[in-house]
Amino acid sequence: MMLLRHIPFLRAVFVYSFTAFGGPQGHMGMMVKTFVQKRKDLTEEELLEYNSFCQMLPGPSSTQTVMLIALKRGGIPLALITLLIWIFPASMIMGIFSYIIYHFHIGAGQASKYLPLHLFSYIQPMSVGFVFFAAARMMQTSIKFIATAAIMIGSLVATLFINSPWVFPIILVISGIVSNFSNNRIPDTRHKPKRIKWVHLWAFGLIFIAAGVVSELARTENWQNGRIFNLFENFYRFGAIVFGGGQALLPMMYYQFVSRSNSRLLTSGQLLTGYGLVQAMPGPVFSICSFVGGMAMSQYGGMWQATGAIVATVAVFLPSTLLLFFLFPVYENLKHHVIIFRALEGINAAIVGIIWASGIFLFRSMAFDEVLSFEWTNLIVVVITFCLLYYSKIPSPLIVLGWLLLGWSLH
Repeated sequence: MMLLRHIPFLRAVFVYSFTAFGGPQGHMGMMVKTFVQKRKDLTEEELLEYNSFCQMLPGPSSTQTVMLIALKRGGIPLALITLLIWIFPASMIMGIFSYIIYHFHIGAGQASKYLPLHLFSYIQPMSVGFVFFAAARMMQTSIKFIATAAIMIGSLVATLFINSPWVFPIILVISGIVSNFSNNRIPDTRHKPKRIKWVHLWAFGLIFIAAGVVSELARTENWQNGRIFNLFENFYRFGAIVFGGGQALLPMMYYQFVSRSNSRLLTSGQLLTGYGLVQAMPGPVFSICSFVGGMAMSQYGGMWQATGAIVATVAVFLPSTLLLFFLFPVYENLKHHVIIFRALEGINAAIVGIIWASGIFLFRSMAFDEVLSFEWTNLIVVVITFCLLYYSKIPSPLIVLGWLLLGWSLH
Protein backbone atom coordinates (compact mmCIF):
# COMPACT_ATOMS: atom_id res chain seq x y z
CA MET A 1 0.00 0.00 0.00
CA MET A 2 2.83 2.39 0.79
CA LEU A 3 4.16 2.13 -2.77
CA LEU A 4 0.74 2.90 -4.30
CA ARG A 5 1.12 6.59 -3.49
CA HIS A 6 4.37 6.60 -5.48
CA ILE A 7 2.77 5.29 -8.70
CA PRO A 8 2.66 8.80 -10.31
CA PHE A 9 6.37 9.18 -9.56
CA LEU A 10 7.18 5.73 -11.01
CA ARG A 11 5.10 6.56 -14.07
CA ALA A 12 7.20 9.69 -14.55
CA VAL A 13 10.39 7.63 -14.21
CA PHE A 14 9.06 5.19 -16.83
CA VAL A 15 8.40 7.99 -19.33
CA TYR A 16 11.76 9.53 -18.46
CA SER A 17 13.53 6.22 -19.18
CA PHE A 18 12.22 6.27 -22.77
CA THR A 19 12.96 9.94 -23.45
CA ALA A 20 16.23 10.70 -21.62
CA PHE A 21 18.78 10.94 -24.44
CA GLY A 22 22.26 12.42 -24.46
CA GLY A 23 24.07 10.64 -21.64
CA PRO A 24 24.47 11.99 -18.09
CA GLN A 25 24.68 15.64 -19.17
CA GLY A 26 21.52 15.46 -21.28
CA HIS A 27 19.77 13.55 -18.50
CA MET A 28 20.29 16.49 -16.15
CA GLY A 29 18.21 18.75 -18.38
CA MET A 30 15.45 16.17 -18.50
CA MET A 31 15.56 15.76 -14.70
CA VAL A 32 15.24 19.51 -14.18
CA LYS A 33 12.23 19.63 -16.48
CA THR A 34 10.54 16.46 -15.14
CA PHE A 35 11.34 16.17 -11.43
CA VAL A 36 12.01 19.81 -10.50
CA GLN A 37 9.78 22.00 -12.63
CA LYS A 38 6.86 19.69 -13.42
CA ARG A 39 6.59 17.33 -10.45
CA LYS A 40 8.47 19.35 -7.81
CA ASP A 41 9.93 16.21 -6.21
CA LEU A 42 12.96 18.28 -5.20
CA THR A 43 14.47 21.71 -5.67
CA GLU A 44 17.17 22.67 -8.17
CA GLU A 45 19.59 23.08 -5.28
CA GLU A 46 18.89 19.53 -4.10
CA LEU A 47 19.26 18.12 -7.62
CA LEU A 48 22.58 19.89 -8.06
CA GLU A 49 23.73 18.64 -4.66
CA TYR A 50 22.74 15.06 -5.51
CA ASN A 51 24.54 15.24 -8.83
CA SER A 52 27.65 16.69 -7.18
CA PHE A 53 27.69 13.82 -4.70
CA CYS A 54 27.24 11.20 -7.44
CA GLN A 55 30.09 12.69 -9.48
CA MET A 56 32.44 11.63 -6.66
CA LEU A 57 31.30 7.99 -6.76
CA PRO A 58 32.21 5.26 -9.25
CA GLY A 59 29.47 4.10 -11.57
CA PRO A 60 26.71 5.78 -13.60
CA SER A 61 26.11 9.25 -12.10
CA SER A 62 22.73 9.94 -13.76
CA THR A 63 21.41 6.56 -12.56
CA GLN A 64 22.58 7.27 -9.02
CA THR A 65 21.02 10.75 -9.14
CA VAL A 66 17.56 9.50 -10.09
CA MET A 67 17.88 6.83 -7.39
CA LEU A 68 18.57 9.56 -4.81
CA ILE A 69 15.40 11.38 -5.90
CA ALA A 70 13.49 8.16 -5.24
CA LEU A 71 15.39 7.59 -1.98
CA LYS A 72 14.23 10.99 -0.74
CA ARG A 73 10.60 10.17 -1.58
CA GLY A 74 10.27 6.55 -0.45
CA GLY A 75 13.50 5.11 0.90
CA ILE A 76 15.48 2.14 -0.39
CA PRO A 77 12.49 0.09 -1.71
CA LEU A 78 11.38 2.93 -4.00
CA ALA A 79 14.98 3.59 -5.05
CA LEU A 80 15.42 -0.04 -6.14
CA ILE A 81 12.15 -0.07 -8.08
CA THR A 82 13.17 3.20 -9.72
CA LEU A 83 16.52 1.69 -10.70
CA LEU A 84 14.81 -1.28 -12.38
CA ILE A 85 12.36 0.92 -14.28
CA TRP A 86 15.12 3.32 -15.36
CA ILE A 87 17.54 0.72 -16.71
CA PHE A 88 15.01 -1.75 -18.17
CA PRO A 89 14.15 -0.14 -21.56
CA ALA A 90 17.73 0.63 -22.65
CA SER A 91 19.13 -2.65 -21.32
CA MET A 92 16.41 -4.69 -23.01
CA ILE A 93 16.90 -2.90 -26.34
CA MET A 94 20.69 -3.28 -26.22
CA GLY A 95 20.33 -6.98 -25.30
CA ILE A 96 18.08 -7.48 -28.32
CA PHE A 97 20.60 -5.66 -30.50
CA SER A 98 23.27 -8.16 -29.41
CA TYR A 99 21.09 -10.94 -30.81
CA ILE A 100 20.49 -9.05 -34.08
CA ILE A 101 24.14 -8.08 -34.56
CA TYR A 102 25.38 -11.63 -33.93
CA HIS A 103 22.85 -13.53 -36.03
CA PHE A 104 22.84 -11.08 -38.96
CA HIS A 105 26.62 -10.57 -38.87
CA ILE A 106 26.35 -6.79 -38.80
CA GLY A 107 29.71 -5.07 -38.30
CA ALA A 108 30.82 -1.55 -37.47
CA GLY A 109 29.48 0.96 -39.98
CA GLN A 110 26.74 -1.41 -41.25
CA ALA A 111 24.13 -0.89 -38.53
CA SER A 112 22.46 1.97 -40.40
CA LYS A 113 21.67 -0.38 -43.31
CA TYR A 114 19.62 -2.72 -41.12
CA LEU A 115 18.32 -0.53 -38.27
CA PRO A 116 16.20 2.68 -38.48
CA LEU A 117 18.92 4.93 -37.08
CA HIS A 118 17.68 7.87 -39.19
CA LEU A 119 14.94 8.15 -36.57
CA PHE A 120 17.60 9.62 -34.25
CA SER A 121 19.00 12.19 -36.71
CA TYR A 122 18.15 15.17 -34.51
CA ILE A 123 18.51 13.51 -31.12
CA GLN A 124 22.14 14.45 -30.53
CA PRO A 125 21.69 18.21 -31.11
CA MET A 126 18.44 18.01 -29.13
CA SER A 127 20.41 16.49 -26.24
CA VAL A 128 22.86 19.41 -26.39
CA GLY A 129 19.89 21.73 -26.01
CA PHE A 130 18.91 19.83 -22.86
CA VAL A 131 22.48 20.15 -21.53
CA PHE A 132 22.57 23.93 -22.05
CA PHE A 133 19.11 24.24 -20.49
CA ALA A 134 20.27 22.37 -17.35
CA ALA A 135 23.37 24.57 -17.10
CA ALA A 136 21.38 27.80 -17.53
CA ARG A 137 18.76 26.83 -14.95
CA MET A 138 21.31 25.68 -12.37
CA MET A 139 23.44 28.75 -12.89
CA GLN A 140 20.53 30.87 -11.64
CA THR A 141 20.52 29.13 -8.26
CA SER A 142 24.22 28.32 -7.78
CA ILE A 143 26.12 31.32 -9.17
CA LYS A 144 25.39 34.18 -6.78
CA PHE A 145 28.81 35.69 -6.06
CA ILE A 146 31.98 36.61 -7.96
CA ALA A 147 33.78 33.67 -6.31
CA THR A 148 31.23 31.09 -7.50
CA ALA A 149 31.27 32.61 -11.00
CA ALA A 150 35.08 32.27 -11.04
CA ILE A 151 34.85 28.65 -9.90
CA MET A 152 32.30 27.91 -12.64
CA ILE A 153 34.49 29.46 -15.34
CA GLY A 154 37.60 27.72 -14.00
CA SER A 155 35.93 24.30 -14.00
CA LEU A 156 34.58 24.94 -17.51
CA VAL A 157 38.06 25.75 -18.84
CA ALA A 158 39.72 22.84 -17.01
CA THR A 159 37.14 20.38 -18.34
CA LEU A 160 37.61 21.64 -21.89
CA PHE A 161 41.40 21.46 -21.92
CA ILE A 162 42.29 18.55 -19.60
CA ASN A 163 41.43 15.24 -21.23
CA SER A 164 41.20 12.85 -18.28
CA PRO A 165 38.30 11.36 -16.26
CA TRP A 166 40.25 12.24 -13.10
CA VAL A 167 39.75 15.93 -13.84
CA PHE A 168 36.22 15.78 -12.38
CA PRO A 169 37.03 14.69 -8.80
CA ILE A 170 40.09 16.99 -8.79
CA ILE A 171 37.97 19.99 -9.84
CA LEU A 172 35.39 19.21 -7.17
CA VAL A 173 38.00 18.95 -4.41
CA ILE A 174 39.72 22.21 -5.42
CA SER A 175 36.38 24.02 -5.71
CA GLY A 176 35.37 22.86 -2.24
CA ILE A 177 38.66 24.11 -0.79
CA VAL A 178 38.36 27.51 -2.50
CA SER A 179 34.80 28.11 -1.27
CA ASN A 180 35.92 27.46 2.31
CA PHE A 181 37.82 30.76 2.34
CA SER A 182 34.48 32.45 2.99
CA ASN A 183 33.32 32.28 6.60
CA ASN A 184 29.90 33.87 6.15
CA ARG A 185 27.83 30.68 5.89
CA ILE A 186 26.97 28.63 8.97
CA PRO A 187 25.19 25.24 8.67
CA ASP A 188 22.10 24.27 10.61
CA THR A 189 23.41 21.90 13.30
CA ARG A 190 19.99 20.92 14.63
CA HIS A 191 19.56 18.03 12.18
CA LYS A 192 18.93 14.47 13.28
CA PRO A 193 21.91 12.28 12.30
CA LYS A 194 21.17 9.70 9.59
CA ARG A 195 21.57 6.05 10.52
CA ILE A 196 24.48 4.46 8.64
CA LYS A 197 23.85 0.90 7.44
CA TRP A 198 27.18 -0.86 7.24
CA VAL A 199 25.56 -3.93 5.67
CA HIS A 200 25.75 -2.26 2.24
CA LEU A 201 29.52 -1.75 2.51
CA TRP A 202 30.02 -5.31 3.78
CA ALA A 203 27.90 -6.64 0.91
CA PHE A 204 29.92 -4.61 -1.61
CA GLY A 205 33.24 -5.99 -0.33
CA LEU A 206 32.11 -9.61 0.12
CA ILE A 207 30.56 -9.78 -3.36
CA PHE A 208 33.74 -8.27 -4.85
CA ILE A 209 35.90 -10.94 -3.17
CA ALA A 210 33.50 -13.83 -3.84
CA ALA A 211 33.10 -12.88 -7.51
CA GLY A 212 36.89 -12.88 -7.96
CA VAL A 213 37.35 -16.25 -6.25
CA VAL A 214 34.52 -18.00 -8.11
CA SER A 215 35.61 -16.49 -11.43
CA GLU A 216 39.16 -17.76 -10.95
CA LEU A 217 37.91 -21.22 -9.99
CA ALA A 218 35.70 -21.31 -13.08
CA ARG A 219 38.71 -20.42 -15.24
CA THR A 220 41.29 -22.77 -13.70
CA GLU A 221 38.87 -25.71 -13.29
CA ASN A 222 37.34 -25.24 -16.76
CA TRP A 223 33.76 -25.28 -15.52
CA GLN A 224 31.28 -26.10 -18.28
CA ASN A 225 29.39 -22.79 -17.96
CA GLY A 226 32.21 -20.93 -16.29
CA ARG A 227 32.10 -17.97 -18.65
CA ILE A 228 28.97 -16.62 -16.98
CA PHE A 229 30.85 -16.39 -13.66
CA ASN A 230 33.73 -14.64 -15.42
CA LEU A 231 31.27 -12.15 -16.89
CA PHE A 232 29.78 -11.32 -13.49
CA GLU A 233 33.24 -10.67 -12.05
CA ASN A 234 34.29 -8.55 -15.03
CA PHE A 235 31.26 -6.27 -14.96
CA TYR A 236 31.08 -6.04 -11.16
CA ARG A 237 34.71 -4.88 -11.22
CA PHE A 238 33.91 -2.34 -13.96
CA GLY A 239 30.99 -0.94 -11.95
CA ALA A 240 33.12 -0.69 -8.81
CA ILE A 241 36.07 1.21 -10.26
CA VAL A 242 34.95 3.17 -13.32
CA PHE A 243 34.87 6.97 -13.07
CA GLY A 244 33.93 9.31 -15.89
CA GLY A 245 30.65 7.75 -17.03
CA GLY A 246 29.83 5.16 -19.66
CA GLN A 247 32.52 6.45 -22.03
CA ALA A 248 35.18 5.24 -19.58
CA LEU A 249 33.82 1.70 -19.92
CA LEU A 250 34.91 1.40 -23.55
CA PRO A 251 38.69 1.03 -23.01
CA MET A 252 38.09 -1.37 -20.10
CA MET A 253 35.81 -3.60 -22.17
CA TYR A 254 38.12 -3.40 -25.17
CA TYR A 255 41.03 -4.72 -23.10
CA GLN A 256 38.94 -7.37 -21.33
CA PHE A 257 36.94 -8.77 -24.25
CA VAL A 258 38.78 -7.82 -27.47
CA SER A 259 42.55 -7.42 -27.05
CA ARG A 260 43.31 -10.18 -24.51
CA SER A 261 44.41 -13.21 -26.50
CA ASN A 262 43.16 -15.76 -23.96
CA SER A 263 39.67 -14.25 -23.56
CA ARG A 264 38.79 -12.65 -26.89
CA LEU A 265 34.99 -12.80 -26.84
CA LEU A 266 34.18 -9.92 -29.23
CA THR A 267 35.70 -8.33 -32.28
CA SER A 268 36.55 -4.64 -32.21
CA GLY A 269 33.88 -4.09 -34.88
CA GLN A 270 31.19 -5.64 -32.71
CA LEU A 271 32.19 -3.55 -29.69
CA LEU A 272 32.25 -0.33 -31.74
CA THR A 273 28.86 -1.18 -33.25
CA GLY A 274 27.41 -1.57 -29.77
CA TYR A 275 28.99 1.68 -28.65
CA GLY A 276 27.55 3.49 -31.66
CA LEU A 277 24.08 2.06 -31.02
CA VAL A 278 24.02 3.05 -27.34
CA GLN A 279 24.63 6.68 -28.31
CA ALA A 280 21.19 6.68 -29.94
CA MET A 281 19.43 4.98 -27.03
CA PRO A 282 17.56 6.67 -24.19
CA GLY A 283 18.60 5.78 -20.65
CA PRO A 284 22.01 5.03 -19.14
CA VAL A 285 25.09 4.66 -21.34
CA PHE A 286 25.99 1.74 -19.05
CA SER A 287 23.33 -0.27 -20.92
CA ILE A 288 26.09 -1.08 -23.40
CA CYS A 289 27.01 -3.77 -20.87
CA SER A 290 23.78 -5.60 -21.77
CA PHE A 291 24.96 -5.68 -25.37
CA VAL A 292 28.48 -6.85 -24.51
CA GLY A 293 27.20 -9.48 -22.06
CA GLY A 294 24.85 -10.84 -24.71
CA MET A 295 27.57 -10.89 -27.37
CA ALA A 296 29.99 -12.68 -25.01
CA MET A 297 27.52 -15.57 -24.54
CA SER A 298 26.09 -15.56 -28.07
CA GLN A 299 27.81 -18.74 -29.25
CA TYR A 300 25.97 -20.79 -26.61
CA GLY A 301 22.48 -20.05 -27.94
CA GLY A 302 19.65 -17.62 -27.33
CA MET A 303 18.94 -18.50 -23.69
CA TRP A 304 22.57 -18.11 -22.66
CA GLN A 305 22.77 -14.89 -24.67
CA ALA A 306 19.83 -13.46 -22.70
CA THR A 307 21.42 -14.71 -19.48
CA GLY A 308 24.69 -12.98 -20.35
CA ALA A 309 22.90 -9.68 -20.99
CA ILE A 310 21.04 -9.90 -17.66
CA VAL A 311 24.11 -10.93 -15.64
CA ALA A 312 26.22 -8.12 -17.13
CA THR A 313 23.50 -5.56 -16.40
CA VAL A 314 22.99 -6.64 -12.79
CA ALA A 315 26.72 -6.88 -12.14
CA VAL A 316 27.63 -3.42 -13.46
CA PHE A 317 24.86 -1.56 -11.58
CA LEU A 318 25.12 -3.51 -8.31
CA PRO A 319 28.36 -2.09 -6.83
CA SER A 320 27.46 1.57 -7.38
CA THR A 321 24.02 0.91 -5.84
CA LEU A 322 25.53 -0.62 -2.69
CA LEU A 323 28.06 2.20 -2.36
CA LEU A 324 25.32 4.79 -2.85
CA PHE A 325 23.16 3.34 -0.06
CA PHE A 326 26.14 3.24 2.30
CA LEU A 327 27.80 6.56 1.51
CA PHE A 328 24.79 8.87 1.13
CA PRO A 329 23.84 8.78 4.85
CA VAL A 330 27.53 9.38 5.64
CA TYR A 331 27.47 12.39 3.33
CA GLU A 332 24.19 13.66 4.83
CA ASN A 333 25.80 13.67 8.27
CA LEU A 334 29.05 15.22 7.10
CA LYS A 335 27.48 18.06 5.12
CA HIS A 336 26.26 19.67 8.36
CA HIS A 337 29.86 20.22 9.43
CA VAL A 338 30.95 23.73 8.56
CA ILE A 339 33.82 22.72 6.23
CA ILE A 340 31.65 20.41 4.12
CA PHE A 341 28.75 22.86 4.19
CA ARG A 342 30.89 25.67 2.79
CA ALA A 343 32.54 23.34 0.29
CA LEU A 344 29.18 22.47 -1.27
CA GLU A 345 28.75 25.98 -2.67
CA GLY A 346 32.01 25.71 -4.60
CA ILE A 347 31.30 22.11 -5.66
CA ASN A 348 27.86 23.06 -7.01
CA ALA A 349 29.38 25.97 -8.96
CA ALA A 350 31.99 23.60 -10.40
CA ILE A 351 29.28 21.15 -11.52
CA VAL A 352 27.56 23.96 -13.43
CA GLY A 353 30.85 24.69 -15.22
CA ILE A 354 31.30 21.00 -16.02
CA ILE A 355 27.78 20.85 -17.49
CA TRP A 356 28.48 23.91 -19.69
CA ALA A 357 31.74 22.28 -20.86
CA SER A 358 29.95 18.99 -21.59
CA GLY A 359 27.47 20.81 -23.81
CA ILE A 360 30.32 22.52 -25.68
CA PHE A 361 32.10 19.18 -26.12
CA LEU A 362 28.99 17.49 -27.47
CA PHE A 363 28.20 20.35 -29.83
CA ARG A 364 31.77 20.50 -31.12
CA SER A 365 31.77 16.76 -31.82
CA MET A 366 28.71 16.98 -34.08
CA ALA A 367 29.01 20.52 -35.50
CA PHE A 368 30.92 19.51 -38.63
CA ASP A 369 30.07 16.93 -41.28
CA GLU A 370 32.45 14.47 -42.96
CA VAL A 371 34.04 17.20 -45.12
CA LEU A 372 34.43 19.55 -42.11
CA SER A 373 31.76 22.04 -43.21
CA PHE A 374 29.64 23.52 -40.43
CA GLU A 375 26.21 21.90 -40.00
CA TRP A 376 23.80 24.79 -39.39
CA THR A 377 20.93 22.33 -38.90
CA ASN A 378 22.48 21.11 -35.67
CA LEU A 379 22.79 24.65 -34.31
CA ILE A 380 19.16 25.36 -35.19
CA VAL A 381 17.99 22.20 -33.39
CA VAL A 382 20.04 23.14 -30.29
CA VAL A 383 18.60 26.67 -30.19
CA ILE A 384 14.99 25.56 -30.75
CA THR A 385 15.27 22.86 -28.08
CA PHE A 386 16.77 25.29 -25.56
CA CYS A 387 14.08 27.90 -26.20
CA LEU A 388 11.25 25.37 -25.92
CA LEU A 389 12.63 24.14 -22.60
CA TYR A 390 13.45 27.54 -21.16
CA TYR A 391 10.55 29.67 -22.35
CA SER A 392 7.64 27.23 -22.81
CA LYS A 393 5.77 24.72 -20.69
CA ILE A 394 5.82 21.97 -23.31
CA PRO A 395 6.57 18.64 -21.55
CA SER A 396 10.04 17.37 -22.40
CA PRO A 397 8.78 13.95 -23.65
CA LEU A 398 6.77 15.78 -26.32
CA ILE A 399 9.88 17.70 -27.40
CA VAL A 400 11.79 14.41 -27.75
CA LEU A 401 8.89 12.84 -29.66
CA GLY A 402 8.72 15.82 -32.00
CA TRP A 403 12.39 15.53 -33.00
CA LEU A 404 12.06 11.75 -33.43
CA LEU A 405 9.08 12.20 -35.75
CA LEU A 406 10.87 14.93 -37.71
CA GLY A 407 13.91 12.67 -38.17
CA TRP A 408 11.65 9.85 -39.37
CA SER A 409 9.65 12.02 -41.77
CA LEU A 410 12.61 13.73 -43.46
CA HIS A 411 14.58 10.55 -44.32
